[in-house]
Amino acid sequence: MSHAHFIARRKRLLKTIGDGVAIIPTAPEVVRNRDAHHPFRFDSYFWYLSGFPEPEAVVVLVGGRRPKSILFCREKHAEREIWDGYRYGPKAAKAAFGFDAAYPIELLDQKLPEFLVDRDTLWHAVGHDDAWDARIARALNAVRAESRAGKRAPRAIHDLRFELDAMRLIKDAAEADIQQRSADIASAGHARAMRACQPGMAEYELEAELTYEFRKRGADAHAYTPIVAGGANACVLHYVENNKILNDNTLVLIDAGCEVAGYAADITRTFPVNGRFNAAQKDVYEIVLAAQDAAFAATAPGRHFMEGHDAAVRVLTQGLIDLKLLAGDLDNLIEKSDYKRFYMHRTGHWLGLDVHDAGEYKVGDAWTSLQPGMTLTVEPGLYIRPGADIPPALAGIGIRIEDDVRVTEAGCHVFTTAPKTVAEIEEVMRHD
Repeated sequence: MSHAHFIARRKRLLKTIGDGVAIIPTAPEVVRNRDAHHPFRFDSYFWYLSGFPEPEAVVVLVGGRRPKSILFCREKHAEREIWDGYRYGPKAAKAAFGFDAAYPIELLDQKLPEFLVDRDTLWHAVGHDDAWDARIARALNAVRAESRAGKRAPRAIHDLRFELDAMRLIKDAAEADIQQRSADIASAGHARAMRACQPGMAEYELEAELTYEFRKRGADAHAYTPIVAGGANACVLHYVENNKILNDNTLVLIDAGCEVAGYAADITRTFPVNGRFNAAQKDVYEIVLAAQDAAFAATAPGRHFMEGHDAAVRVLTQGLIDLKLLAGDLDNLIEKSDYKRFYMHRTGHWLGLDVHDAGEYKVGDAWTSLQPGMTLTVEPGLYIRPGADIPPALAGIGIRIEDDVRVTEAGCHVFTTAPKTVAEIEEVMRHD
């Protein structure tokens, strides 16, 4: 991504904060155990405004008549770079990432009060991190302590996330390109898992196929812990053990996506372990696929966020009637939420730098109206847990089909391409 996009976002936010000051830190490094750390992953808000990849960094935006964007980061350190790798240092980071100024991170607490003097408003993620709340409070108190010298601290504190969430909800062209790249890699990973699948494999073996394809094609990591759920495990929505054997004549549900330059893909596919759907599996699968198509049709500019969910629920509930898992009037069953025994989650969520991305789902009492540039998942499912009243042929079938879509002027564009129809899946899984 060109750094021009990050610079443009900072300029846009500077206009929003007026005469205020905004403080946006990256994520902390997290100890895994003893002296080993989890892989560092930047804070999404920080990355959205900077594109700067290192830990121990903070963006400060100073508004007013002469607005400035400032980066605090680690200094160059010859010995640490031998052990841990290259550091930009303030001077190189300022030039490379288009900041007006850059300082060593060690000077942050000294500089913050200077930036706050005589500013109207302080913007930061209020309540997100106790340590940061305390750090900013110290800076405010340092300014207040100088009141007799004529220095004035900001009189208002606003939560910056509301403004940034609104910005992040509409993806620009640069973001769309990265999202497509992430989706292409994730789609290839799912296709690889289908080709590799055989009865008697362990769930983690399919997880390994995904990981291999993601990394081979240049993804940075999994976007979230992958779900590889064989048989009735698919009826556990967030199953992540991935350690059971895949049995013949069952289905396997894989919910997995990769991350590229911070942007997540999120795909779910469900397919037969032996490569062929039996009659009951196919019946349920076709219902879920039809529900997804109905949700796609309801995903367009001017439609509200929940219309896709409502359309999917209608198809799923009718399907449950057809399967004789529910009985009664369709509208009444929907009104009473009887379908929730078999379908208990919403049909989608925003997607971007976070898998469940930033952005409001409601504005006041109204669901958010879809606009071109928004990206979201569409993921209906049916989960038929075994029970005394469940026909044996249907017991333990769990199916979810999830794709990523971008709202366009004409409707929605599905930008994930893993095999999905019964015919496509069976063809890619042929082993003869």
